[in-house]
Amino acid sequence: MRIQYEDQDDILHIEFSKEKIVKDVSYGWNVNIGYAANGIAEVTILDAKANGYWPLENAKDLLPLAA
Repeated sequence: MRIQYEDQDDILHIEFSKEKIVKDVSYGWNVNIGYAANGIAEVTILDAKANGYWPLENAKDLLPLAA
């Protein structure tokens, strides 16, 4: 799992897998989910800080689950 935040553009990108993306789905104008053959591979959120998605308040709880 990799979490990357781009402060200048306010973009949060969470990568769960390096698998090839087979389908992209937008949920609203600012959330995009990339699906691999076996499930969610990545999530991209635009205006993440402005909408309260960053910083992740529970990051320390989420990281052990991703390992």
